[in-house]
Amino acid sequence: MNNRNRGKNTGDDTLFGSEKQISKLRLAVEDMQYLLSREYPEKAASDLVGNRYRLKTSQIQALRGASASIQQLDNRQLKHVGTSDLKDKTVYLDGFNVLILLESLLSEAYVFEGLDGCIRDLSGVHGTYKRVNQTLRAVELVASFYRKSQIDQLVWIFDKPVSNSGRIKQIILEFAEEDQLNWDADLQYNPDKFLAESSAIVISSDAWILDHCKEWFNLIGYLITEESIPVNLIKMK
Repeated sequence: MNNRNRGKNTGDDTLFGSEKQISKLRLAVEDMQYLLSREYPEKAASDLVGNRYRLKTSQIQALRGASASIQQLDNRQLKHVGTSDLKDKTVYLDGFNVLILLESLLSEAYVFEGLDGCIRDLSGVHGTYKRVNQTLRAVELVASFYRKSQIDQLVWIFDKPVSNSGRIKQIILEFAEEDQLNWDADLQYNPDKFLAESSAIVISSDAWILDHCKEWFNLIGYLITEESIPVNLIKMK
């Protein structure tokens, strides 16, 4: 794995490491929510707010991830389920979304708690997924959650077009077999749509999925608390 991490980018400490910058971001999120709640398009709203507060590209990315309209927040809250609701259920997990987010926070990258309580980061898949030093630990954390919540079956959903998606699917299945976990993994050409249309409880922090799915669970927030994971967490409200 060539000692790869998914940690901070150059300049992140300057953009997110001071109370002055965090206070500015929180004000920006307030303005963003005001505009989104009045049906401003997300890009127009983030451009307007970004210009007002002179935000850099990474700060705008964090702003957009943390923000939502009042209507979106109400909708997401209605569909959010607790740990006790997971027992004996089949749960679908947004594979790259969860895996990369866990790898980021384990690498001490900055992560952000949005208005909806979900944790998000600044990483992403850009056509290719590459394992990092924290990948195995991330899968182990999901396994710990799976056992404690007494889920019947956990199904990992990965983006088929992403290079190495077949390889990570195989790693997940081999891990599950070794640890005797009732897991499955599937490759989908459009995983967001697949998860949004599923009747199962979904684990993801993707805003579009949360807006359109039937029910969802906040896994990353749960793990940070339950496993006492040290994180560079910025609360955006």
